[in-house]
Amino acid sequence: MTSTQSPLRAFSFGGGWQSMAALVLAAQGRIDFDTFLFANVGDDSENPDTITYVRDYAQPFAAAHNLKLIELERHLRGGQTETIRQRIINSNGSRQTIPVFLSNGKPGGRACTYDFKILVTGKWLKANGATPQNPATVAMGISLDEIGRANAGKAMPYERLTYPLLDLKIRRADCPRIIRTAGLPVPPKSSCDFCPMRKIPEWQAMREKNPARFERACQVEETINHHLAAKGKRPVYLTRTGRPLRHLFKGGDQLPLFDTDNEGCDNGWCTT
Repeated sequence: MTSTQSPLRAFSFGGGWQSMAALVLAAQGRIDFDTFLFANVGDDSENPDTITYVRDYAQPFAAAHNLKLIELERHLRGGQTETIRQRIINSNGSRQTIPVFLSNGKPGGRACTYDFKILVTGKWLKANGATPQNPATVAMGISLDEIGRANAGKAMPYERLTYPLLDLKIRRADCPRIIRTAGLPVPPKSSCDFCPMRKIPEWQAMREKNPARFERACQVEETINHHLAAKGKRPVYLTRTGRPLRHLFKGGDQLPLFDTDNEGCDNGWCTT
């Protein structure tokens, strides 16, 4: 029997400027998506300001406009929730999770985006009917100024990627205005709270404005290096400086600024 099921349509919601602008555009009928999927990598791992914004502003706004903003989590086979921070703390260094930097400043491998964003979203899509024969249309929040990040060829077999902000020629700088037209505050930049793609000034601002968050990030870096040292391996870092995060702003040294052009995740699943 031939399936007559309509192809599933969903927007990958990252919690940042582009995703929130897309939610407003959907409410205005300018983009044709009514389902938004927020893959939460963990309340102990996401920027806490992003979590607060999604739950206090984005989800109520979506509900008020008959849109679905669904929060997803990664679950292990036994049903337990796994977060990125939990994996780092509990894995004994056996798996590379986040894109830490090696001593020479080069980035290492990572599994965070694939395991905690792509697979989590994919599990929901497949549970709701997406197949290679009937792929879901998944929209990514890449704006015109980031067009180089758009790559439909990276789609999983059960999905087809699309970029509605590109079609509307919307740039990242346009997003705050779009969000404010809906009477909403502009969300903070979304990312893991200890993401190595964060720029040096952002780390400094975190240390000054929220020392508890900065301390947790230092603990992540130190945990990884504790396990590496036990294996006789060289340390890695959350910045390209080759220096521990905890000591980065001590001693009055001039801060290296060569990582200020970091673009972060290049495929649209993060920082949007």
